Amino acid sequence: MYMENDVRLQLALNVSDLNQAVNYYSRLFATSPHKIRAGYANFAIDDPALKLVLIENGDADERINHLGVETSTQEELDAAISRLSAEGLAQKLEENTTCCHATQNKVWMSEPDGLAWEWYRITDDNPPESGLACC
Repeated sequence: MYMENDVRLQLALNVSDLNQAVNYYSRLFATSPHKIRAGYANFAIDDPALKLVLIENGDADERINHLGVETSTQEELDAAISRLSAEGLAQKLEENTTCCHATQNKVWMSEPDGLAWEWYRITDDNPPESGLACC
């Protein structure tokens, strides 16, 4: 899936109908989902480098759930955490947290209008079901 030092942007969208959204984005990006779970799907797209996350949440007030940057190594994540902390942007650190059907290390920030950003690294892409779909 990743070569060393690959980074991809993440776009997590709230969708009203997961099956319809999976069908549309599969055709749009000419690729199959990387992972599908109840109420959740993600695409690990190489070109353009994008992690597209679909969260079935028809009652959401906003279409964008959150944004992120996925790193492939802990060193890349550590460097991002150091930089974001020095800039006063890092708000919450999480280690070995399971959400979005993966175990991750991450740091959370919020942009001026409140949109959530995460910078993260997946440490286990298929952990035992935790019951927590997304953070």
